[in-house]
Amino acid sequence: MTPFGKYLRQLRSDRGISQKDMAAGIGVTAAYLSALEHGHRGKPSWVLLQRIVGFLNIIWDDADHLQVLAKLSDPKPTIDTRELSAEATLAANLLAQHLADFDDTTIAELTELIRKNSTKNG
Repeated sequence: MTPFGKYLRQLRSDRGISQKDMAAGIGVTAAYLSALEHGHRGKPSWVLLQRIVGFLNIIWDDADHLQVLAKLSDPKPTIDTRELSAEATLAANLLAQHLADFDDTTIAELTELIRKNSTKNG
């Protein structure tokens, strides 16, 4: 599951809307919407995001949050380390190879470390 899919599913569920009804409302199949919610489809297009926002009548802050999550929800991210150090390349490859071995607590700790560092350097 992706952060976008999890949030979308929560929004839909909170409003009591079935996948079938939402899918019809945004112009996709129920199977596609299910795959999007479960992270089996790539991140949604900007056009699809706008349909979702309109269909769910999402307020501005939630719409922004949904768009940020969509950007962070590529189920097959690519990390380009060509301009980085050998250690960065090693870290990226080890993370790709072993991410599934980490428990949720370790993943949360890694995520927080990355967020703190990106805020500090960004």
